[in-house]
Amino acid sequence: MNHDESTSNESRAHLQSGASVVLPVLNEEFHLAHAVNAILSQDYSGPMEVILAIGPSKDRTQIVAEELRSQDSRVVIVPNPSGRTAAGLNLAIKASKYPIVVRVDGHAEIPQNYVSLAVEILNQTHAVNVGGVMGAVGVTRFERAVARAMRSPFGVGASRFHTGGEAAAVDTVYLGVFLRSALINVGGFDERFTRAQDWELNYRLRQAGGIVYFDPRLHVTYRPRPNLKALAKQYFEYGRWRHVVIRRHQGTINLRYLAPPLALVGTVFSILTGIFWNPFWFVPAGIYLLLVLVASITIGRTVAEKLRLPWILLTMHMSWGAGYLTSPPSLVPEE
Repeated sequence: MNHDESTSNESRAHLQSGASVVLPVLNEEFHLAHAVNAILSQDYSGPMEVILAIGPSKDRTQIVAEELRSQDSRVVIVPNPSGRTAAGLNLAIKASKYPIVVRVDGHAEIPQNYVSLAVEILNQTHAVNVGGVMGAVGVTRFERAVARAMRSPFGVGASRFHTGGEAAAVDTVYLGVFLRSALINVGGFDERFTRAQDWELNYRLRQAGGIVYFDPRLHVTYRPRPNLKALAKQYFEYGRWRHVVIRRHQGTINLRYLAPPLALVGTVFSILTGIFWNPFWFVPAGIYLLLVLVASITIGRTVAEKLRLPWILLTMHMSWGAGYLTSPPSLVPEE
């Protein structure tokens, strides 16, 4: 491997000596306690700490965090004045004291064996980052339909952390369990990125010679967005920031990320030429919409889901595509 062998070997020799679980937290009053309690209930045999990087929240997040700290000394709070995810992660990593860094979001819940299993996989694979499935699980009917779309290749492409698959080295994973030394070696998360920090970081870890490894046994419960407006905003930002990563690191481009902007451009072109030139040009847009309907019928489990999914899939595709196409080069200034 090309990364620092001495640092890596030293870290691996002490993988059971402790794990630091880091959470960037902003406006997570209703989910934070569940997330932290799931972490504190881990069956991991080594010492553990939970570092909450708290942004300037508009709800009772700070109060909830302080209550959790008062109940368990393993909970540590660090302020994150900017509220930005990458900044919060870096602050938490800087405050961490153990050789393993486990990233968890404030609205995610990890299973009881998550940390111990991740450490085992790190040992077996000699990876610098391991992650698993982003298990979208909805509570409301709308969220359940979004979860169906997020677990489908037609909704998000054939990304293993969404749809599952065999364990293997990959480009990126959801959240991540890292060797702290590897994070420090590449400079941590790039704080200029509001979104896509994981994609960008994992690219640099791989460029430094590290292995990023997916294992479907690592399963994290994820709560989808509650309505179309929030879903559209989320996927617009995904597309916008994925384009930033591609501009900065050309080796990260692939057809999966180009499919939504191509679908948007093709559909708009088809409709406009059909209206102003020849109705024959409606055919490409019609084929795409037919595929959306067929996918919705196939993915959906109930009549209500089958009726919601066309709107959800269109929102995901078109919003990502619009974000990608309108992403300005100035979004991340040069160093």
